[in-house]
Amino acid sequence: MPHHLMNLRHVPDDEADEIRALFDAHDVRFYETPPSRWGISMGGFWVHDTDEANRAKALLHEYQRQRMESQREAYEARRLSGESGGAWQMLRHKPVRTLAACVAILVIMGLSLLPFIRI
Repeated sequence: MPHHLMNLRHVPDDEADEIRALFDAHDVRFYETPPSRWGISMGGFWVHDTDEANRAKALLHEYQRQRMESQREAYEARRLSGESGGAWQMLRHKPVRTLAACVAILVIMGLSLLPFIRI
């Protein structure tokens, strides 16, 4: 019976490539189903054997722990260098775009709430 190892929805291409390489390096006999074009099916990595599934899940768990640490370190480095920030930094670097987005949000909210407001 097939064992689903990992959902591929919202998985970046570089992460999927790294997982394929990890499985190939450890001789995990897996197969892959791609996500559908319209987002109905999730796609993912699968194996047939229960023992293979347990081994692959252990490899995936360790890989995801390492990836989480490396991504946190990369984000922290970007944040400290000023490349990544919140709304205030976006307002400082791109004020027209940020204010236009805020105005658009307010207009959409106003139009959405207009039927419920009694004047």
